[in-house]
Amino acid sequence: MDGRQGRDAAGIGGTRADGLAGRPGLGGRAGRSGPSRRAGRGAVPSRRLSAAARRATTVFQAAGAQVPPGGTRPRMCRWPLLLLCGLLPGAAAGGSGRPFPHRTLLDSEGKYWLSWGPRGGRLAFRLEVRTGGYVGFGFSPTGTMAAADIVVGGVLRGRPYLQDYFTNANRELKKDVQQDYHLEYAMENSTHTIIEFTRELHTCDINDKSITESTVRVIWAYHHEDVGESGPKYHESSRGTKSLRLLNPEKTNVLSTAVPYFDLVNQDVPIPNKGTTYWCQMFKIPTLQEKHHVVKVKPVIQRGHESLVHHILLYQCSSNFSDSVLDHGHECYHPNMPDAFLTCETVIFAWAIGGEGFSYPPHVGLSLGTPLDPHYVLLEVHYDNPTYKEGLLDNSGLRLFHTTDIRKYDAGVIEAGLWVSLFHTIPPGLPDFRSEGHCTLECLEEALEVEKPSGIHVFAVLLHAHLAGRGIRLRHFRKGEEMRLLAYDDDFDFNFQEFQYLKEERTILPGDNLITECRYNTKDRARMTWGGLSTRNEMCLSYLLYYPRINLTRCASIPDIMEQLQFIGVKEIYRPVTTWPFIIKSPKQYKNLSFMDAMNKFKWTKKEGLAFNKIVLNLPVNVRCSKTDNAEWSIQGMTALPPDIERPYKEEPLMCGASSTSLRGSVSLELLLCFMVLGGTLSTASL
Repeated sequence: MDGRQGRDAAGIGGTRADGLAGRPGLGGRAGRSGPSRRAGRGAVPSRRLSAAARRATTVFQAAGAQVPPGGTRPRMCRWPLLLLCGLLPGAAAGGSGRPFPHRTLLDSEGKYWLSWGPRGGRLAFRLEVRTGGYVGFGFSPTGTMAAADIVVGGVLRGRPYLQDYFTNANRELKKDVQQDYHLEYAMENSTHTIIEFTRELHTCDINDKSITESTVRVIWAYHHEDVGESGPKYHESSRGTKSLRLLNPEKTNVLSTAVPYFDLVNQDVPIPNKGTTYWCQMFKIPTLQEKHHVVKVKPVIQRGHESLVHHILLYQCSSNFSDSVLDHGHECYHPNMPDAFLTCETVIFAWAIGGEGFSYPPHVGLSLGTPLDPHYVLLEVHYDNPTYKEGLLDNSGLRLFHTTDIRKYDAGVIEAGLWVSLFHTIPPGLPDFRSEGHCTLECLEEALEVEKPSGIHVFAVLLHAHLAGRGIRLRHFRKGEEMRLLAYDDDFDFNFQEFQYLKEERTILPGDNLITECRYNTKDRARMTWGGLSTRNEMCLSYLLYYPRINLTRCASIPDIMEQLQFIGVKEIYRPVTTWPFIIKSPKQYKNLSFMDAMNKFKWTKKEGLAFNKIVLNLPVNVRCSKTDNAEWSIQGMTALPPDIERPYKEEPLMCGASSTSLRGSVSLELLLCFMVLGGTLSTASL
């Protein structure tokens, strides 16, 4: 298992055993290749109004009555409205004119663009595809055709169509009885097809996928021919998949092109022909004469290495160095790693595969240029090379945009969750195993009472795990009561990890608890999975971006290993511990085995795994509570118990189609207004 989807086994249309989304969609670096702005079939240009107006009734009826060959009539929503409004002076021929705050390229050739954004209680989508045939789009639990929710649309002989489909577990494409995608705009010209439509977040249709704040695996396809009597034809290689977070809040602050930046980028790093490499390189922050704020951080990934560079961490290091530490990089966590690297403990930024650039909120920035700020930083790059390619040289890193226009608050980062160690254990053969990392009330109370008794404010979170990870939740507790989830991703994708902007900032007070809860699937593994650095090992971490900055960099825990070993029957280990992993003394069946070998020797069944999971979640934990420069709060190393949750948080039930009535009402009003404006324009034109 290497975390990447292979070719699927069924297709939209045809009999080939391939999928709408068989291979991963590459983010690509192709330039924008948007549609021609000339009006095409299905949309009426605003010029020559009187001629267009004489045809208005014909266009309205055609748009309203048109169905795909052999299909059912799509529900009319805003299509007639947009056709009529398209006749008005100044109407945009290339779209409905409504804003779409998010936009991304789905393919590697610049042919398929997706835009999306909220529209009342619904989500609106815009597909711009270089084709004169049908366009397919959908949601899939795995990024393949199995059990997918799909919509297919296009413009056939000047008339738009949109059809709701789904596939079963056998990847068979079927029309959905409940049509939940509502057409708003459609256009086709000599090069492109554009479709705009909306959908409820939760339709209560068993064939549809609910859209939540978790990762969504969108699938896409297109064909040069429109849908025919027998349905969509097989799309060949014109398909793919991409993981997105569709409900990420809008980014309101647009960065000026004049903002200066500097790069922290590796130079020709040789990537070994092994699965996992962590490479560390120290950099000196450019000398600044006054305080600056970093307002945006953007990944700089070498072309073609998008899947090689898995994640990047940027650490603040001690300031007591000479520039000699900058001479060369070194493999991280290696016995011969330079001592200077060991002082770099404070994470100041994190990026992971699939993520884009991160912009700080308008009132927050990452401080540079003062005595408390980093002078030297360590760039840690995790390279994932599962096919053991040889001869690779990498030049990837980060770009930091900065300004002297100082914002109100300095940003900080707290690493919370499970301390990365072999004491994080996950048995094999389990479809759902849960681990918890605790940012304990003892740590938060001590640090916040000294640094900021009124609390800190979290504005973004990055959730991090490896290949076995299936879901991560950052839970928040206060005085025995569980608050609303701070962040979550119930459909975690190893290949898509980025900071989630919180819809509302969340305050962390002294005495609060945070639990990073991770779900894993090890059904395909025959041996134990351990906490560690390799992608075949596991992590369970949350990176919290917050303000104002305080002297707390890590708030984590380590579960007790001896009580875990007691579960498999271990009675005694050799003391003092002189080897690592340490050696077991008794009972006889484990004598002279390392604790790792003993855990692998144990006969794990699903029943045993579930019982072990229950025990692990209630074990005492060792507290990790760190300051900058390798300093520690006094609570570090002490033992704490998991919180006693008196009142668990109860999630509100999902509401289906709540916005449908109000949407129809607003459409009717807009349609009436459009008729009135159109009527006035026609009267003026006839004078």
